[in-house]
Amino acid sequence: MKKVIFILLSIIMLCSSCGEYNKLLKSQDPDLKYSYAKKYFNQKKFVRSATLLEDLILYFKGRTEAEESLYLLAQSYYGQKDYVTSSEYFKQYYTTYPKGEFAELARYYGAYGLFLDSPDPRLDQTQTHEAIQQFLLYLEFYPQSERAKQAQDILFELQEKLACKEYLAAKLYYNLGTYMGNNYRACVITADNVLKNYPDTKYKEELRYLMICSKYELAVVSVDERLQGRYRDVVDEYYNYMNEFPEGKYKKQVKKYYEFANSKILKNY
Repeated sequence: MKKVIFILLSIIMLCSSCGEYNKLLKSQDPDLKYSYAKKYFNQKKFVRSATLLEDLILYFKGRTEAEESLYLLAQSYYGQKDYVTSSEYFKQYYTTYPKGEFAELARYYGAYGLFLDSPDPRLDQTQTHEAIQQFLLYLEFYPQSERAKQAQDILFELQEKLACKEYLAAKLYYNLGTYMGNNYRACVITADNVLKNYPDTKYKEELRYLMICSKYELAVVSVDERLQGRYRDVVDEYYNYMNEFPEGKYKKQVKKYYEFANSKILKNY
């Protein structure tokens, strides 16, 4: 019986709440709407707060409430996990109020939302690039912020995602081999670019290994006039690998490539 009463009371309260909200949507009193928008925001009813604030930001233009209402609107979309829309409103906030009360938070959450929305490395990374740019700007404006260290850590994580995407591309080129052309050259170029652009990536050893494997394969299929140069590339890449990873997990394999290439070079002297 108590359970039935509780359910009935919940339904009554819900209906009452919906009725209240529907009346607010029709209300012509902006101050009343604003007070409820903040109430709903504090209750984490972000859809309701965003809907009310969307109507109010234009009305409040030029008033003292304009700044806070725009920031709350951005946070309401952030609370809904609509990070793209929230980022747009955060950007609108700190562009309109560059020295506003919430300027630092707007820059941080605008970038952080894009970070949360950043896709798997195998997908398009436009969002990741945008998040990186936003965090770089945040650090430029607030280098001494208490959030600066976290922003730097996230920046590295985002850059590592881009490095991962390129590493996967290099690996794919290697696996394709000579299918529809010579993909080993593309593997070398891609891997080399990753090492230049992301020198501290955790994929460094894998990339070095892909480069020596690809250069070995390039030598194997090379025409005679290029053969010696290609084998020298293998030897050079062996030293690059060993200098960085003297106890690397591919040490035995790269040594075999080196010995084979070196024997071919010596044979021609």
